[in-house]
Amino acid sequence: MSERTSHADQPELRADCGSCFGLCCVALPFSRSSDFPVDKAAGTPCGNLQDDFRCGIHERLRDKGYQGCTVFDCFGAGQKVSQVTFKGIGWREEPDTARTMYEVFPVVRQLQELLKYTAQALDLAAARPVHRELRRAYSRIDALTRDTPETLLGVDVDALRGEVNPLLLRASELTRSAVPGRKKDHRGANLMGKRLRGARLRGASLRGALLIAADLTDADLRDADLIGADMRDTNLCGADLTGALFLTQPQLNAARGDARTKVSSPLERPGHWAPARP
Repeated sequence: MSERTSHADQPELRADCGSCFGLCCVALPFSRSSDFPVDKAAGTPCGNLQDDFRCGIHERLRDKGYQGCTVFDCFGAGQKVSQVTFKGIGWREEPDTARTMYEVFPVVRQLQELLKYTAQALDLAAARPVHRELRRAYSRIDALTRDTPETLLGVDVDALRGEVNPLLLRASELTRSAVPGRKKDHRGANLMGKRLRGARLRGASLRGALLIAADLTDADLRDADLIGADMRDTNLCGADLTGALFLTQPQLNAARGDARTKVSSPLERPGHWAPARP
């Protein structure tokens, strides 16, 4: 499917910070670590949040020690909670709604992520046999994201994910079955720190795999299923992730790569990745 008609590239599945009340900067907690320079409790505004709900150091987050912020993506939950659930009235205007807003945000964020995966599956031509069920699931989840705060707080996200995951798995299997050769199965594997330079992983299943600090330099990851894979500090320099299934921008943002790393649109090569070595 072309980018113009892509289900996964819909505006409502991309963060629009200008239409959000800075929810990720207020609702979510973080602790002093390699990802953050200070502690912040849930429901407490980050010290860098400005009056217009913009980040005062957005262009310098990594330099200031806020690496964790650069790998977070709400998948459009921020603007949906702000503009749909709470009808454009922020927590500063109506402080009494703040606590509920903060509790609803992470729920909608998980639902939006599930919508993103479902939309990605709908973009897979080989998954046509399950498209009808996927469209039904998408409509159901989307309707939930537009429901009342009370309904959203009662959603069992794990149960919903359990219903949708078999469809995503089937979509993956149908797509990867067209890849020639034997496909490797590393589903849920612990590959932390593994040396996998030049690994032939085209069409492989890496669903939920731990790839933290793994060396995948020059690896072939075309059409590999990467849903839920932990890619923090994964070395993707020179790797080919063309057509990788269920790969998200936060996964790329958490990894390391360079100008030789290949990714498919609408995903973008993170700005902090290194330039190609001569």
